[in-house]
Amino acid sequence: MDGTVLVADDDRTIRTVLTQALTRAGCKVHATSSLVTLLRWVDEGKGDLVISDVIMPDGNGLEALPRIAEKRPGLPVIVISAQNNIMTAIQAAEAEAYDYLPKPFDLPDLMKRAARALETKRRQRTGAPPAPANGDDLPLVGRTAAMQALYRLVARVMNTDLAVLITGESGTGKSLIARAVHDLSDRRSMPFVVAGAGDLEPIDGPSALLARARGGTLLFDEIGDLSPEIQGRVVRMLDGLADYAPRIMATNQTDLADKLASGEFRKDLFYRLGGVTIAVPPLRERVDDIPLLADHFLARAHRDGLPHRSFSPAACEVFRAFTWPGNVRQLENTIRRLVVTASEEEIGRAEAEAVLSQQPAFDPGAAAAGTEKLSSCIEKHLRRYFDLHGGALPPPGLYPRILREMELPLIEIALDATGGNQAKCADLLGINRNTLRKKITELDIRVTRRRKLM
Repeated sequence: MDGTVLVADDDRTIRTVLTQALTRAGCKVHATSSLVTLLRWVDEGKGDLVISDVIMPDGNGLEALPRIAEKRPGLPVIVISAQNNIMTAIQAAEAEAYDYLPKPFDLPDLMKRAARALETKRRQRTGAPPAPANGDDLPLVGRTAAMQALYRLVARVMNTDLAVLITGESGTGKSLIARAVHDLSDRRSMPFVVAGAGDLEPIDGPSALLARARGGTLLFDEIGDLSPEIQGRVVRMLDGLADYAPRIMATNQTDLADKLASGEFRKDLFYRLGGVTIAVPPLRERVDDIPLLADHFLARAHRDGLPHRSFSPAACEVFRAFTWPGNVRQLENTIRRLVVTASEEEIGRAEAEAVLSQQPAFDPGAAAAGTEKLSSCIEKHLRRYFDLHGGALPPPGLYPRILREMELPLIEIALDATGGNQAKCADLLGINRNTLRKKITELDIRVTRRRKLM
């Protein structure tokens, strides 16, 4: 590490430990027990990073964050506090602290976070591309109201023993949210174990999972997909939990209400898992986070050795207008593809539109109601598309883009239905065979002989 760190804490032992650790790591350190002294140093332009306690003899560290941000924009502040309650975590997030750690903290963990903060500061100073966040921080990339509400809920539940059920569409980051709850909690030094159906099939599966998780966290991935027999094993396992048992969390793509009503999911298991439900918003409900996520993934790709890229404002608008049925995971995969295939350092609108035109953009939930007419589904999609532009018009060329999005699934499904026979497919669609071949080429559809669907 390289940089100057300002440490403010009224606990002499903590000041000494941090000073020694940071000095050994190569930093210069100024330590004080006074908030007034800290703010004077900040005003004088000292420091590349601040590590501050909350409750000081002469003031409140959280209340000082707006002043620090005003005097020194971009100066990262890591807040540490013995008041590791809900409100402290929420206030630290709302005050835009770089990071928050409850006391007693793990010193190696704090050093890792300090190193990341100093690297971010260094890159801001040199104009280098922003350093990527740790992969586990993915759910915390976002500043929209929906994500702020999620942060607050995570802060409220992280140090409780309540079971947590995390719901959200595929690709929203449910497992990563679970990991964030664990890593921010007082169980973070204990194991985090993810359990699937295969882990529960053996007779000794539940006991083996408990042995692995110890007093940490046990996450059941896609709990709604478990068979009734395995659901029963989970219930019996949860009923037998003793002291120092792991915290229980589960993820599921959909609300379990329908499976409860049909009897596919056990009510007793649902009640044991439903301590707190965290609903992760789909990407289309937080489009203002897309530019921030895009920068995050561009930086990650650059860290992985791929070329440095950026998005033009027009390309960002194209991304904001897309509905992203695959959510954040689809966004990341799309960006990595563009990083590899882009011809220039700045990715423009044409390249963004080209890669998105090859992906279905309809909201998968829009067609969930089987009795709904196709025209109604399309109307809902188009109205949402226009609404996402906030009163402005979408980019020109809307008509061919929408037709292309409709043609791709239509032709693929028709080919499946006719076993890949292009003559029968053309007849089914009511178009000329040469027209079908042209469409297959334009839409990059892979045609193989396959089993007929009908």
